[in-house]
Amino acid sequence: HARSKLYDLVIIDTAGRLHINEELMDELDRIKKAVHPQEILLVVDSMTGQDAVNVADSFNQKLGVDGLILTKLDGDTRGGAALSVKAVTGKPIKFAATGEKLNDIEPFYPERMASRILGMGDVLSLIEKAQDAFDEKKALEMEKKLRTQQFTLDDFLDQMQQVKKMGPLDQVLGMIPGMNTKAMKNMNVDEKKMGRVEAIIKSMTVKERTDPSIINGSRRKRIAAGSGTTIQDVNALLKQFAEMKKMMKMINDAGKKGGRGLSKFRMPF
Repeated sequence: HARSKLYDLVIIDTAGRLHINEELMDELDRIKKAVHPQEILLVVDSMTGQDAVNVADSFNQKLGVDGLILTKLDGDTRGGAALSVKAVTGKPIKFAATGEKLNDIEPFYPERMASRILGMGDVLSLIEKAQDAFDEKKALEMEKKLRTQQFTLDDFLDQMQQVKKMGPLDQVLGMIPGMNTKAMKNMNVDEKKMGRVEAIIKSMTVKERTDPSIINGSRRKRIAAGSGTTIQDVNALLKQFAEMKKMMKMINDAGKKGGRGLSKFRMPF
């Protein structure tokens, strides 16, 4: 069928199986002899530790794999299995998966994994994700708005949505050097909070997003009801946004003064 349709690539995805099941392992051998694959990739669960090494070794001896794909690298493990399976099989790790979506699969870079294992973050992957998520033209427009203090809740929402494109926040934070410490691992990253913030802003009128100072008590009550949140949630967002605007002004003023005053700066969140 693939040849008649002139397909350049055919992926045969076999069902998961244990290396101790001889019948299913023989099935893989028959498939290999029937289709003559150009490349065989073994998917290994990095959370299984030593079992991952045993599985990789057994499959390699039976089929002669050409490369490996490591999954669940977003879990508690730092990827120690990556070192073991490569050493035992002698085969390269070609891809790594940090989630269940298609864009959660990325090429495997050993030097970046080494940085993660050592708790040094993964700046290059962070930069690549940011480049994919953020529009350069919008970023320049945003920079101008920040410098001229014209940053609105619409802009805040747009920035938040672009950050979400980079993936789960805990994964993004884990790529920042110094953020992969034990203390940061215990930090609770509430993804639902971003959803609530988005709902609150979308429940505002255009005028309210542009000028939050007009949002009085009755407006806050309406926004809370429309977004399925509480008045306290609305108050917290407005306070955070006001503090963020002050922060941007401090940075802008400090830049004009050659950086003075930044030592007293603290993030409001």
